[in-house]
Amino acid sequence: MRTAPRNIRWRRRALALAGALLLGSSLATAGAAAAEDDPRIDLPPGYLDAQTATSNIELLASLPRVGAFNANPGNFGFVNSDLAFSGDNAIVGNFNGFQVYDVSDAAAPTLRGSFVCPGGQGDVSVYGDLLFMSVEESRGRIDCGTQGAPGAVNAERFRGVRIFDISDIDNPVQLPGVQTCRGSHTHTLVADPDDTENVYIYNSGTSGVRSPLELPGCENAPASTTPVTTGNPTQWRIDVIKVPLANPGAAAVVSQPRIFSDPVTGAFNGLQNGPTQPLHPSGTPYSPNPNTNTCHDITAYPEIGLAAGACQGNGILLDISDPVNPIRLDAVADSNYSYWHSATFNNDGTKVIFTDEWGGGTAARCRATDQPEWGANALFEIVDGKLEFQSYYKLPVPQTAQENCVAHNGSIIPVPGRDIMVQAWYQGGLSIIDFTDTANPTEIAYLDRGPVNFPNAGALNLAGYWSTYWYNGNVLGSEIARGFESLALTESSQLSANEIEAAGEIELAEFNAQMQTSLVHEPSFAVARSYVDQAERDGSLSGNALKQVNKSIDQAEKLADGPASGSAVSAQLDDAAKKSGAAADSALVQALNALAATY
Repeated sequence: MRTAPRNIRWRRRALALAGALLLGSSLATAGAAAAEDDPRIDLPPGYLDAQTATSNIELLASLPRVGAFNANPGNFGFVNSDLAFSGDNAIVGNFNGFQVYDVSDAAAPTLRGSFVCPGGQGDVSVYGDLLFMSVEESRGRIDCGTQGAPGAVNAERFRGVRIFDISDIDNPVQLPGVQTCRGSHTHTLVADPDDTENVYIYNSGTSGVRSPLELPGCENAPASTTPVTTGNPTQWRIDVIKVPLANPGAAAVVSQPRIFSDPVTGAFNGLQNGPTQPLHPSGTPYSPNPNTNTCHDITAYPEIGLAAGACQGNGILLDISDPVNPIRLDAVADSNYSYWHSATFNNDGTKVIFTDEWGGGTAARCRATDQPEWGANALFEIVDGKLEFQSYYKLPVPQTAQENCVAHNGSIIPVPGRDIMVQAWYQGGLSIIDFTDTANPTEIAYLDRGPVNFPNAGALNLAGYWSTYWYNGNVLGSEIARGFESLALTESSQLSANEIEAAGEIELAEFNAQMQTSLVHEPSFAVARSYVDQAERDGSLSGNALKQVNKSIDQAEKLADGPASGSAVSAQLDDAAKKSGAAADSALVQALNALAATY
């Protein structure tokens, strides 16, 4: 972790006041009619030229798909998918392979290279010099060829987790990888703090079971609501892959935990295996049917020994202190949810947000007629190893019937003292929410576009953000049809310039959204001032006390930049802590004391 932000000059230039409209999004407001003057309503359509509305965020660059990765919207062979980050590189997964963008200057990213390797879904993650890629479709080949692998059984087919050596990222080298019975829709890295010789992968396959003639050991079992207790069916389990870092080509499945089992009966299919009612509350069939026989996505937080699984019909909490043998701690269900899709912890690991991908991401699910619980976030607090529901969050303005829209992938923005998340909503754009008060999440920034009107004008053409993640000071997004984009937060009444700068001071060597790590702020003036701004915002610091605190911090920073002794700087910071009137254990006083201790 580095704490000195790069390209700070242009970042600060991006912090101009935006005078933006801020929309709350508690359950009560999410289902209500949006304000008539919200600029997101009825945005004119387009493709690369669709009209855009923003609040408290600036679009810095938009790079369209090119070459072997370019195709008309809706062509699933060339959909941009998930993102991973390594150093100055953003790696964009695609159903046709992956692309690498240089983001050393996020205001002007450049395409560094492309690697064609079809197979969908193309979700990617990185660990050191290794790149992992999910392959689900039957067209995937061992040799990354584009000719497909026809037939029910094909020895050239690859479905599972590809592994690449990217020590020379301009010339990736494919290693053997790991074949799995249901391919790999998504995967999650788990770096065991007690094991430095291996990294583990939790693989989630969601497609049909392969023939044992193609991959020995695969065993299909019909979906059933009756107890399944015999045999070794491929469903109702995940794959745990062990990757020896000294020899990643020897990666292999080492366990297949049945994390959905009934602890009393031992039934493999022990969690929700069908809708709780024949129809979704909207009156339409559940799509896909919430048959909990695998996870769509698992987010691991190895440092705290927990993982959250979004597993079709359930959200689950796992103990992963032994990564080879995860144990289910809790499971929740919701009749409003159609398909539990992904999960994100807050930085403290005390909360988790689950998403519902109602409609599979290809349908319009943010219309004015859709209720706020459908295709939304469900926010939980973790109390004594159990998930306690707090609220829903749904994009607070309706989208049209021509826009696929539902809650999708996002990540934490590391603002000191707050829980803030940036999230993709497909053609609903991106929404940044503050969920510090878990029962009352509030939108503080957004970007939205008009619907894509190409190639079929007036129809729903698949597009929008697949993922939007915070990485080293910026929001970076994978746009399904348009390409790769970079964005910068701008100052507002809900997010100060100091808070944005403090978030940008955390810089990572790599980032995978599905393997969260603790983001710890080093003491700095931006961090201390962030807590001052928060105290001013909530009214606990105001008037002459606020003026005196800011004066002391200003003087301390001036002394720190000059020849004065460290004790003089510390004295000013101690003075600021006293004048704040805050308790000794408050975040503000602790931040000032921590900064004073560095001088």
